[in-house]
Amino acid sequence: MSILDKIKKILPKRKPPEFKNNVPKERENIRKAFGAYCKANHESKDGKLCPKCTALLTTVMLKIQRCPYGIRKSVCETCETPCFGEEATKEFSKTMEGGRKKLLLSSPMMTVKHKIAGLGAKYAKIQRQKDYTEKQKENEEKAKSKIANAFRSPKKSKSKSKKKKKK
Repeated sequence: MSILDKIKKILPKRKPPEFKNNVPKERENIRKAFGAYCKANHESKDGKLCPKCTALLTTVMLKIQRCPYGIRKSVCETCETPCFGEEATKEFSKTMEGGRKKLLLSSPMMTVKHKIAGLGAKYAKIQRQKDYTEKQKENEEKAKSKIANAFRSPKKSKSKSKKKKKK
């Protein structure tokens, strides 16, 4: 038994990561961003949204509720498979970007946390892509070596040993 094995027994075991339900926080952030965007661009009053923003917000909230990723979902803006449809996704991104700029002064902590969560999701996506390409390169190299080995001529060491025996 090595020293490392003894140390591993002494140290506490790592717990698997616990997933927090970020959906309620995500919904709150989206509502605030929509409110700020609509107030600045559509001149809505009394904290109510215009009909266009209300329709888009309703669509987004329904889709978040039915998100296939569940509580493990990333920030909707960085999601690999947006579920709003192409046109609604563009509108959503535009609204969130404008709303985030407006919210930076009124609730900076929320805005910064949301942006960091988005960056974390982008970083994870880049790492997954990097790992995938590395595995793909390894598989290609293995395939090339198998092909190269298949087309090699048999070793001549056996024929040399037979010649020596005949003499």
